[in-house]
Amino acid sequence: MAIQQSKVSSIQTSTSYTTKQWMKFFLPSLVGVLLFLVPISVDGRVTIGLGLMADGLQATIGPWIPLFMTIVISLSAIGSVGVKVANSKIRNHPFIANVFDVGPFWMVLRFLGAAFAILTLLEAGPSFIGSELTGSVVLYDLIPVLMVWFLFASLFMPLLLEFGLMDLIGTVVRKVMHPLFKLPGRSSVDAMASWMGSGTVGVLLTTQQYENGYYSKREAAVVASNFSIASIAFSLVIAKFLSIDHMFVSFYFTVVVCGVVAAVICPRIPPLSLKKETYHEPVGKQIDEIVPEGTSTFKFGLDQAVAKADQVKSAGSIVRKGMFNVADIWFGLIPLVMALGTIALVIAEFTPVFTWLSYPFIPFLNLLQIPEAAEAAPAMIVGFADMFLPAVVGSGIDSELTRFIIGVMSLTQLIYMSEIGILLIKSKIPINFFELFVIFLQRTVITLPIAALLAHLLFF
Repeated sequence: MAIQQSKVSSIQTSTSYTTKQWMKFFLPSLVGVLLFLVPISVDGRVTIGLGLMADGLQATIGPWIPLFMTIVISLSAIGSVGVKVANSKIRNHPFIANVFDVGPFWMVLRFLGAAFAILTLLEAGPSFIGSELTGSVVLYDLIPVLMVWFLFASLFMPLLLEFGLMDLIGTVVRKVMHPLFKLPGRSSVDAMASWMGSGTVGVLLTTQQYENGYYSKREAAVVASNFSIASIAFSLVIAKFLSIDHMFVSFYFTVVVCGVVAAVICPRIPPLSLKKETYHEPVGKQIDEIVPEGTSTFKFGLDQAVAKADQVKSAGSIVRKGMFNVADIWFGLIPLVMALGTIALVIAEFTPVFTWLSYPFIPFLNLLQIPEAAEAAPAMIVGFADMFLPAVVGSGIDSELTRFIIGVMSLTQLIYMSEIGILLIKSKIPINFFELFVIFLQRTVITLPIAALLAHLLFF
């Protein structure tokens, strides 16, 4: 790895690159920026180019997606058993081994996901599994969005990762990201992809950066749990659902302030501060954002970017990597979303667990002078199951101030098990369920007083 890094550090000067090498960096990166990072307003809704494609595909094949994904989830479960009894040639095939060869725990979850999907699709079995508040939400609302977003994100993400854009931006903004958030500059791209598109896209970007050696264990855990912010489009949905969309600018300003403060504090306290600075072992450290003395930051970043793009030898290898990522997510991740997402929503909707856990928040909310504290308290904790649930709990509350704060909290807590949590647990990033719950509570305790203060002082 030291040899690789020395090669990266001693790259050519920008003047020695050919026009072909420049174009190899510039054109794919430009397309990546247009697809992932440039906001587009369509019918009053802000999205990105990737979102337009995802929405278009979902509108075209939407009614068939639940059936199609039920088949995929079922094949995932069957394949995870079949690979165990297959001959060694099949079992050791890289694609089959990575997608289907899983441990007993993940195999059980795949079968649970298949069972929940089939029961929900057929409207059979216990009503609490496939109800419109649990399994139906996951199969008909969440999974179609994930399917199309991950399809296009996986196919086009190499435009951000493989052709130098991350290297250029990372080098340029490191002077801000490192002292403020203790992160590499390239983490800003993860945040922008989440902000403009989807938090799940940001997590996918982070996991791939970690697995390729560009984030340490600590950095990957920090970025995934603090920068996978909800998109502007989803934030507007939450605001409308809570009937506070008439003050969306004030609402989103509060979300941004709370998110920045939490992103500054959380990486500096356990469990995130205890994560190791080592890199993913199979690849080691591959990042170099430190600018040599006497070299301009932009020029060095540009040299890094062109050198990175020049390493891509064929479009076919990039396409194959994208298709593998799609298969890995469809067969490996979405069954877990179906299983754990349904279980989390069943617990939230049909048991008092989250109500019990919310009791300590009642005096806290009263101290912050938030009206209807007892009614609002469950919304402070139920977001761990799903990001939309706090809005469901808060929609019936009379106080506009309280609904405002509930909306802010639902977007700043970030960790929710129906989607982001499962993505992180399934990934190779070293973070477990208990740590995710602790980070969720930390973000809640940190951002709630800030949201309340801004609401009281500036908006109500």
